[in-house]
Amino acid sequence: MKKELLFLYKTKKGAIKSRIEKFKSLPENQYQKEFLFCLLTPQSNAKKCWEAVEQLSKLPSFNQSSVSSILKTKTRFHNNKTKYILESKETWNIVKKKLENAETIELRNYLAENVKGYGLKEASHFLRNIGFENLAILDRHILRTLHENGLIEGDVPKSLDRKRYLKYEKEMEKICTLANLPQGELDFYLWYLKTGKVLK
Repeated sequence: MKKELLFLYKTKKGAIKSRIEKFKSLPENQYQKEFLFCLLTPQSNAKKCWEAVEQLSKLPSFNQSSVSSILKTKTRFHNNKTKYILESKETWNIVKKKLENAETIELRNYLAENVKGYGLKEASHFLRNIGFENLAILDRHILRTLHENGLIEGDVPKSLDRKRYLKYEKEMEKICTLANLPQGELDFYLWYLKTGKVLK
C-alpha cells in the first residue's frame, strides 16, 4: 500500500470503521431509503440526492408530479429517475425477500440486472450502505486514484461496461487481499484521498 494510503489508514481508520459499523447496524426499515438513494446518485451530488430521499419519504404516495417536482431540483436526469422511483415500489418488495438469504455477489448481480436504474456500481453501493462490507463502488474517480497510487496499470477508461467493471473488481479484490482490508473499507480510503470526505 502506498504511503498516502498508509497515512490515511492510520489517521482515518477510526472514522471509516465507524461509518462501516453504522451501515451494518442500519435498521431494516431504513433499507428502502438507501435503495432509493442509489437510484438517484449516478452523475449527481450525493448530499442533494439524500435530501431528495428525505423529501420522498414524507410523501403519502409516489406519483409522477410529486416525485418529479422533488427530483428536478436535486438530481440530474430527473425524468428518467422519476420513472425509476415510480417503478421502485413493486421492485422493492422482491428485493426485500432477496436480501434475506442471497449470497453477496449473487445478490449484487441480481440487482444490477433486474432493477431499472441500477448497474453494478449502484447495486454495490446499495449493498455496501446496508452493511455488505466486501463490495467497492467502482467509478472512474476510484480507478484514477488506484492508478495514481500505482495500484493498477493502464489507462483508466472514461466509462465502465460490465466486462470492465468486473475486471477492475478482480484487481480491487487482489489489492484488498494483500492489504487485509474489505473492499468497502479500501473504497472509503480511496474516496477520502480524492475528496477529503467520508460520505455515503
